[in-house]
Amino acid sequence: MAKNITIKLAKSLNGRLEKQVATAHSLGLRKIGDVTVQPDNDSTRGKIAKIGYLLQVTEEK
Repeated sequence: MAKNITIKLAKSLNGRLEKQVATAHSLGLRKIGDVTVQPDNDSTRGKIAKIGYLLQVTEEK
């Protein structure tokens, strides 16, 4: 079974660059407090790296 990552948007997207907002939206995060579960792969890790300071990331086992 593949691992998953729980991602929560902890900071607002107001005033962020369009690329950063688009990255958050591609992860399924629209407003503060939104939580999504994503597969743990290179694509997801790359997105997290771009806007990691806005997120809280928890790895599931």
